[in-house]
Amino acid sequence: MLCVLERISQPITDIKKELKVSRQTIYKCIDKAVAAGIEIGLKDQYHRTKEPDITYDAKAWVVNLACIKPKDIGYAAEVWTLSALAKHTREHAPKEGFQCLKRAAKATIHRILKSHPLQPHRIKYYLEKRDEEFERKMREILIVYNEVNQQNVGEEKSDKKKIYTVSADEKPGVQAIKNIAPDLYPKPGKYSTISRDYEYKRLGTLSILAALDLHTGHVFAQVHERHRSREFIMLLKELDDYYPKDAIIRIVLDNHSSHISKETMTYMASRPNRFIYVHTPKHGSCLNLVETLFSKMAKTFLKYIRVNSKKELKERILKGIKEINEAPVLHKWNKFELLTDVM
Repeated sequence: MLCVLERISQPITDIKKELKVSRQTIYKCIDKAVAAGIEIGLKDQYHRTKEPDITYDAKAWVVNLACIKPKDIGYAAEVWTLSALAKHTREHAPKEGFQCLKRAAKATIHRILKSHPLQPHRIKYYLEKRDEEFERKMREILIVYNEVNQQNVGEEKSDKKKIYTVSADEKPGVQAIKNIAPDLYPKPGKYSTISRDYEYKRLGTLSILAALDLHTGHVFAQVHERHRSREFIMLLKELDDYYPKDAIIRIVLDNHSSHISKETMTYMASRPNRFIYVHTPKHGSCLNLVETLFSKMAKTFLKYIRVNSKKELKERILKGIKEINEAPVLHKWNKFELLTDVM
């Protein structure tokens, strides 16, 4: 208040900006000083602390309610909205002995939840660890990546048979989408971007099977209607034809049924000591470096793609892979602190 009274010669707007208080506070201070004098105006009058309208127990009841899904108490909704939570509070709190909540509004519920804080109207996703051997498998993969990095910089010299490491996986469900109306190209003064009609036609989906050479960045990719054992074996045969016959091909991959099927194992048995599997843990796809390749595809030639047929989609995917192989990029794993954590 003293700060306000010292500046009463200044415009109210300037005082408000400088002291960061409301105009009502400024007027209240001035009126008090004018009515009783500056000395009295500088002192706060004694007042008894007002008991809170909403008790601690009532707030705890609201918080407990927010921690329960509405479907668990008979509603259809999966999550609360502030309106629904406020309505339920007004209807049921008085029966529980909390009369102070009989007129609870959305703002009241918002303040109670914000003080904890709670956001029962939102869902944050997590991934439950379901692989009991997650740490062991992760350690094996990180050791492989560390060996590859050493090979790539020439730090590891060995007389053993050469080992080539690739990271393999599939990207299913790549949609073939056709425009109903033609795109409008950018025109100065008219369209600053490509304009596209909201309606489209779905033509089906394709799957991309890819293997990423971790030594050169070369990409092996095939596009198929389905992803079965026979398609995966076709990818293995492509790898077999590409690398020297006396080399070992080490493949980092997940436990998809086509990777470990009887048909696939029969083919691998016909090529003894040719392929080595290093499996990622369940729900551990982030450990597979080929996922960075799929991310690159999604951000480049697959982004906003529209085609007139699935055949065209396949041709453009293979063309995009060819463009990547014309300027290959080495994909490396650098987060080896995870290896230290699990050792």
